[in-house]
Amino acid sequence: MSAVSAAEALSPVNAAGTWNVASDGPLGWLRAGAHGLLSVSDDVILAYFAVINTSYLFLIVLAVGELVRRLRRASFAGYDDASANPFTPPVSLIMPAYNEAAGIAEAVRAMLLLRYPVFEVVVVDDGSTDGTLDTLREAFDLVEVERVVPDDVPARGTVESVHLPRGGPVPLVVARKKNGGKADALNVGVNVARYPLLCMVDADSILDSEALLAVAKPFCDDPMRVVATGGVIGIANDCTIVAGRVVEARMPRNLLGLVQAVEYLRAFLLGRSGWSKVGGLLVISGAFGLFRRDAVVAVGGMDPDCIGEDAELVVRLHRHLREQGRDYRIVFVSEPISWSEAPPTLKVLARQRRRWHRGLTEILLKHRRMIGNPRYGRIGLVALPFYVVFELLAPVVELAAVVLIPLGLLFGAVDLDFLWRFLLVAYGYALVVTLVSVAAEEYAFHRFVRWRDTAGAIVGATAENIGYRQLTAWWRLRGSWDALRQAPQVWGSMARSGFAEPGQTRASEGDRA
Repeated sequence: MSAVSAAEALSPVNAAGTWNVASDGPLGWLRAGAHGLLSVSDDVILAYFAVINTSYLFLIVLAVGELVRRLRRASFAGYDDASANPFTPPVSLIMPAYNEAAGIAEAVRAMLLLRYPVFEVVVVDDGSTDGTLDTLREAFDLVEVERVVPDDVPARGTVESVHLPRGGPVPLVVARKKNGGKADALNVGVNVARYPLLCMVDADSILDSEALLAVAKPFCDDPMRVVATGGVIGIANDCTIVAGRVVEARMPRNLLGLVQAVEYLRAFLLGRSGWSKVGGLLVISGAFGLFRRDAVVAVGGMDPDCIGEDAELVVRLHRHLREQGRDYRIVFVSEPISWSEAPPTLKVLARQRRRWHRGLTEILLKHRRMIGNPRYGRIGLVALPFYVVFELLAPVVELAAVVLIPLGLLFGAVDLDFLWRFLLVAYGYALVVTLVSVAAEEYAFHRFVRWRDTAGAIVGATAENIGYRQLTAWWRLRGSWDALRQAPQVWGSMARSGFAEPGQTRASEGDRA
């Protein structure tokens, strides 16, 4: 045997690039199988990232077209007419509150100052233990009244009392109930509400003054078909907030906030705008969504057993209306009209992403009969399959890439050329998609007037691919596992400062079911 052939016989990989099974017998066969598996899996992962990034780019292109159309019609939006028109449908704002004493009074005052002809604010105190009701009683001079609360949708927590401002015209109702979770508090709010449109908001949401007019406009334009609308959620971290209003938008100062800000732009602004354009919107954020009350009652209200109750309600509306053969629309309003604080620490962010992905998993399991079912049109054939492949399974593929690509290099299943192609497709392409999102948002709304904010967005878009995506993938995978093993539902707590005086914080969404 020549020296060259002997070396080849002893080498784990031969000149053809396949595993040399003759080198170590059965172990060689095992290594050859691993080599082949890694080669195939790496190609699949590369194709997966190429398709998912192209899909996001397609949604963004659709959203940009919609943004351009809205910009052209902005001067004809008719908000002045709608705010003075007695035929503008009245709205009940439902605000569930749990241990929100530190900021609830300021939040309610901000809601009461919204520009809208006829509305009421319904605060549902979900068994708070920190004096939330006492704070509201002192701030608005509340008195307990006798009021029968109907049971239009089922609620688990008993309503203990209903309170109104003493002898004043303030459109505020406060209901005190036993603790039952956010979804149950929303159901009580639905029962208490008097008006045909329901706006569900978080107690820590900061709404622009014309927010209600913006999300109600589709109902005015197409009252027979529109059943729900959702608005953009912006990140309020480090913004200048006065009297419950964002008066100057700024990018967050820390890196974690910057990454979340650009993530919100891509997924929550342009992604949902694109889905709305094709009639496949599945998610309306619980932080700010408007629904027809009769539609919510028809499907039984919020599901208290699903931690993603806001998105589950939207999917259930799609299911119900498709099965009824109704012509309907669920619309996303692409204007920056609601603000919320993003998690300030990795610990809080981890809880949030686990909760979100657990909710997605529960929704897809609950409505699995809709997936791929032509009876549900583009929802069953396009939107839900997309969420299964590119949302539910995304963390699995992300983490698989982190493990398999290095193994492929170690076993010789991939070379450096493949590694560069993978990095360009998986991360370089994703960076381009995010930067396009940032540019589109800046062109449409120009919220950030300082170059420092634009530079921060670029930094956040770059940093998102370095560690952040991999961490969130791990948290999301754990969320799916929580859903599959039916672990107890815990929201956790988060220190917030949006309505507080400088230097103060308050806890929101304390530990509860």
